[in-house]
Amino acid sequence: MTRLPRSAGSPGSAPPPPPAPKLLEKVREILRRRHYSLRTEEAYAGWIRRFVRFHDRKHPRDVDPHQAIPAFLTALATSGGGIAASTQNQALNALVFLYREVLEIELRQLDAFEPAKVPKRLPMVLTAAEVQAVLAAADPEVRLALMLLYGAGLRLLELLRLRVKDVDFGYRQIVVREGKGNKDRVTVLPAAAVPLLHEQLAKGRLIFERDRKLGAAGVMLPASLAKKYPQADRDWRWFWVFPAATQSEDPRSGIVRRHHLHEVTLQRGMRAAVRQAGLGKPDTCHTLRHSFATHLLESGYDIRSVQELLGHQNVETTQIYTHVMNQPGLTVRSPVDALIGLSGSS
Repeated sequence: MTRLPRSAGSPGSAPPPPPAPKLLEKVREILRRRHYSLRTEEAYAGWIRRFVRFHDRKHPRDVDPHQAIPAFLTALATSGGGIAASTQNQALNALVFLYREVLEIELRQLDAFEPAKVPKRLPMVLTAAEVQAVLAAADPEVRLALMLLYGAGLRLLELLRLRVKDVDFGYRQIVVREGKGNKDRVTVLPAAAVPLLHEQLAKGRLIFERDRKLGAAGVMLPASLAKKYPQADRDWRWFWVFPAATQSEDPRSGIVRRHHLHEVTLQRGMRAAVRQAGLGKPDTCHTLRHSFATHLLESGYDIRSVQELLGHQNVETTQIYTHVMNQPGLTVRSPVDALIGLSGSS
């Protein structure tokens, strides 16, 4: 008697192997395992998606990366008016990550992927009087945040990701966790911001206590810390200095929880303050960080100290601020002023 083969669903049969993850799912999995930020994850996934579409939806394994990547980058630079060099470099980083880390294909001819040269631009800064005008014109809800961006030289997301424990009133310092390059650093806590910061923390404490009474999920924590200290997400010390007014869904876990204030809120507040102050200068939050560095150098502080406060890896990055200071070249008197002075005295 011939036995029929067991069907896949019959008792005792081995379960079918799980389907292989799709390409972007695998990309996201590896990025999260290596603790890349959500922004980087979204950016890399977007570039990989565009790369696949550019090559007629062929799987990246089925194209020669040493030809496909340069062709894609060239098209980005030449079509539709082109893109910024920094954007092209981000696309290159995403594709190198795809082949090396996800597909495990070594890219040998890296010379063919020479990064686009990012043009050197002098940062636009506000004078001390202009910063004062912006802070005076700012809405009270964002004034403290703008004061810290300028007074501590913080990047926007560094400010928004501050936790209660990162503010040290005793030593008058702010600890920046996982800043650019995933590095920690210490910067100054402005004395002028201390009273407003105490008020902000008092408001935050009320929100924190209400969330605990309602049994809300705790705040997001770094993955390794969440495993080591599973209750830390409900600890006041880990709560946000600038919590959002409402809860929202975590884009990765799907958990509804309290996140920090959204960056758009501060960006809008900065634009409104600059407009209210009647300034004709850039209205981005990063302008305050540029102003912080420039004003410290103008005040005579050592460039190495400013480098550490800003978290720059190389002092060459900090040196760009010496070009916008009122010394030494900008102290030269224009010849037209001499002419006007002569004609006025005659």
